Amino acid sequence: MAMPQQFTKGFIEINDATQNNLKHVSLKVPKYETTVFVGLSGSGKSSLVFDTIAAASRRELNETFPSFTQQYLPKFGQPHVQDIEHLPVAIVIEQKRLGKNARSTLATYTGIYSLVRLLFSRIGKPFIGYSDTFSFNLPQGMCPSCQGLGYVDDIDETKLIDPEKSLNQGAITFVSFGPDTWRWKRYATSGLFDNDKPIKDYSDEEYEMLMHAPQQNLKHPGPNFPRTALYEGIVPRIHRSIIGKKEAEHHREAIAEIVTRKPCPACHGTRLKPEVLTNHINGKNIAEVTSMDLTHVLKFLKGITEPLATDIVRELTTKIQSLIDIGLGYLTLDRGTSSLSGGEAQRIKIAKYLTSALVDMVYILDEPSVGLHPHDIQLIKHALTKLKDKGNTILIVEHNPAMIDFADYVVEMGPLAGSGGGTVTFTGTYQELLKSDSLTGTWLRKKHQWGKNRQPKDFLNLRNITVNNLQNVDVDVPLGIMTVISGVAGSGKSSLVTALKRQLKEDYIDLAQAPVGINIRSTPATYLGILDDIRKLFSDSNDRVGTSLFSYNGKGACPRCKGKGVTITNMAFMDPVVQTCELCHGKRYSEEALQYSYQGKNIAEVLQMSVKDSTEFFKETPKLADKLTNLDRVGLGYLTLAQPLTTLSGGELQRLKLAVELGKKGTIYLLDEPTAGLHLKDTMQLLKLFNELVQAGNSLIIIEHNLAVIGQSDWLIDVGPDAGRYGGKIQYTGTPKDSINVVQSRTGVSLKQWINEN
Repeated sequence: MAMPQQFTKGFIEINDATQNNLKHVSLKVPKYETTVFVGLSGSGKSSLVFDTIAAASRRELNETFPSFTQQYLPKFGQPHVQDIEHLPVAIVIEQKRLGKNARSTLATYTGIYSLVRLLFSRIGKPFIGYSDTFSFNLPQGMCPSCQGLGYVDDIDETKLIDPEKSLNQGAITFVSFGPDTWRWKRYATSGLFDNDKPIKDYSDEEYEMLMHAPQQNLKHPGPNFPRTALYEGIVPRIHRSIIGKKEAEHHREAIAEIVTRKPCPACHGTRLKPEVLTNHINGKNIAEVTSMDLTHVLKFLKGITEPLATDIVRELTTKIQSLIDIGLGYLTLDRGTSSLSGGEAQRIKIAKYLTSALVDMVYILDEPSVGLHPHDIQLIKHALTKLKDKGNTILIVEHNPAMIDFADYVVEMGPLAGSGGGTVTFTGTYQELLKSDSLTGTWLRKKHQWGKNRQPKDFLNLRNITVNNLQNVDVDVPLGIMTVISGVAGSGKSSLVTALKRQLKEDYIDLAQAPVGINIRSTPATYLGILDDIRKLFSDSNDRVGTSLFSYNGKGACPRCKGKGVTITNMAFMDPVVQTCELCHGKRYSEEALQYSYQGKNIAEVLQMSVKDSTEFFKETPKLADKLTNLDRVGLGYLTLAQPLTTLSGGELQRLKLAVELGKKGTIYLLDEPTAGLHLKDTMQLLKLFNELVQAGNSLIIIEHNLAVIGQSDWLIDVGPDAGRYGGKIQYTGTPKDSINVVQSRTGVSLKQWINEN
C-alpha cells in the first residue's frame, strides 16, 4: 500500500502560537528541507523555533517516559500554542560553550578517549592493564602528583611580600592579607615574629616559618592567637584556601599576578602514571597519540593492522573523520573543552549527529555561523546538507547572508523587535526573498561599500609573541581607529588579543562574549543601575515615602507572588505550573505601592515603558536619560524597563553590556564578534555607533568574521592561513580594500567575492 501523501513530504504545522511576543502565528514549515528563520534580533524567531517547536517536541518526548523517570529529565514548559501537527523528535544544537571542567577534553567529551583506551589495552605492548588503567580521570591511571590535571600551579614568592617592610607595615602584599585583616592577624599574633622587623632581616628559619610552614598547632602561640586555630605559612595557605576555591573568582587578577601554571614535572603534562606511558602501539604511547591533531590521529589509525583492533579502528575513524569534514582537523584530542569557542563546540555536536543512524528528526540550530569565517561556513553548509539528505528536517535561526542563501525555504519574523514583532512577514524561497519587499530582502540587495579609511594615530608594537599557536609573531596594532582581527576559527585571533591585553598600559574595556550574570529578577533597569534613581524620584514626589516601597524585591512587593509577577506551583514529577499572579496581575507591586505616581504614572506603568519612551519621560533627569539613550543607541530601544533579561538573546545581551560602557573617551574597546545575533539592519546601526566611538577619540579592536564589519573597518589584521598548528601567522595587515589582491589571505579572498556580489 502506498504511503499517504502527507507523510511522504508534508509539513510541520504550527497553529495559533502566542509564546512570548508571537501574535497568533500559524505556519507550515516544510519537512525534509532546510528552513532558515530570519528577522531582527528580538523579532520572535527564537520564540517560534526554540520556545514553541523545540519545547513542544522535547516535552512530548519526555512524556513517553514513566513518571518516575520524568522527574530527573529537564523540564520544558507547555508552550503557548493551540497545537502542532506532524512534529518530529527535535534535537537542539545550541551555541553554548562546553563548560569549564579541567578534566574534560575533546577526546573525553566525544567518547573518542574511551575507544582509544580500549585500543591501547587490547593491542598495546607490553600489556599493563585494562581500559581504566589508561584513564587520567581514574585513580588507576592518573598521575599522583597532579591528580590527572597535567599541570601544577607555582606561586612566585617575590610577588607576595615586600622585603623592605615589616608585618606591621604591610609586608604581605597579597590581597586580603593586609594589616588588621583576619588573615594577617594569624601571623601578627602567632608570637613567632617581631612584627616591626623588615622581612629582609629575618633568619632563614623565620622566613621558612612565615612562607612555607605546613599547617600545625603552635606550642607557644602569642596571647591573642585564636585558641583553636592552626598556623600555616603564606604559600601553602594561599594554595589551600584561595587558589581553586570559590574565592579565586573574586581575586582572579591578583592570582594571575602571583601564579605560574606549568606542566606537571612528574608526568610532563601527560596526566598519566609513568607505567601507562610504557605501553606502545607502533612506537607511540597513548599521550603521544592524544597530543596529535585529528588529521595525524587518522594517519596513525591507518597504520594499525591487528585483526583484534579492526572494529575499534573503524569506529574511531568514523568519529574522527566527521570532525575533520566539518573543519576541526586542527584540534588535538587532548584539547581542553573549556578552551573551545562556542562555534567549535557547536560543530563538534553537529559532527556527532552526522554519524547517527537516526532519521526523520528535526535538527534545530541557533546561529551556526557564529564564530566562523566565511571559509568555515562552507563546511557547515555541506555538513547540514548531508544531514538533510539522510531524511531529516533542518531548522536554523540565522542572520548571516552566507547561511541564508542555501535555504530551501525562508521564514522572516517581524516587522519590528519586541512588542512590535511576533508576526510572519515573509515565507518563500531564497530567490523570492531577494526580490521581496521584506526587511531582510531589502537589506540583502544593498550595495556593499568600503569604510572611511581613517589613518592610525599610533601603533602598539607587538614583538616575538608566542601564545598557543602563535610562534614569534610580530605585528603592529593601530590605535585611534577601528581595527578588525580576522581569520578562520582557531587561527590564533583570541591568542593575539590575549597578548595585546598583556601589553596594554592604559585601561581598556573588554566586551568579550562572557555571559551577563542574570536571574529571574534581572531587568534592563537593574542592569543599568537606574532602579534606585527611579525609586528616589517616586519617593521625592510623594512626601518622601520610603524608597523601599517602590521595590518589588522589598517592601513594595505584591504579598502573594513576592514581587515575581507570577506564582509557581510545584507539581512533583510534572512541570511546575506558572501563572500570572491574580492579585497584582503581573505588575509585581502591592496595592499600596501602586497608589503613588510620578508625572501621572505609577511605578509599574513606568517600568512597563519601552527604553525609547522612557528616555523622553525622564528627560528632566539627565542622569537617567543619558543611560537610557545609550541603550537606544545600541538598538535596544524596544525593550521595556522591566523585561526579564532571561528572555534576551545573546546578541541583545552583548549590546546591553556595550551600552553600559558607552560615553568613555580616549579608551580602547576590545570586542569579540559584536554582530553575533544581529540582523543586517542592526549590524549597520552598530557600525554607525563604532564610527561615532572612533570620532570621539576611542580605539576599537574587534575580532570579527562579518564581512560587512571587516569591509567597513579602517584596518585589517588577518591571522591564518588555517587553524591550530596550521595557523598562527599574520597573513595580511593593512587596509581591508588592499587585502583583496593578497591570495594568501583567506579574508582578502572572501572580501573580493563580497565586494563583487552586487
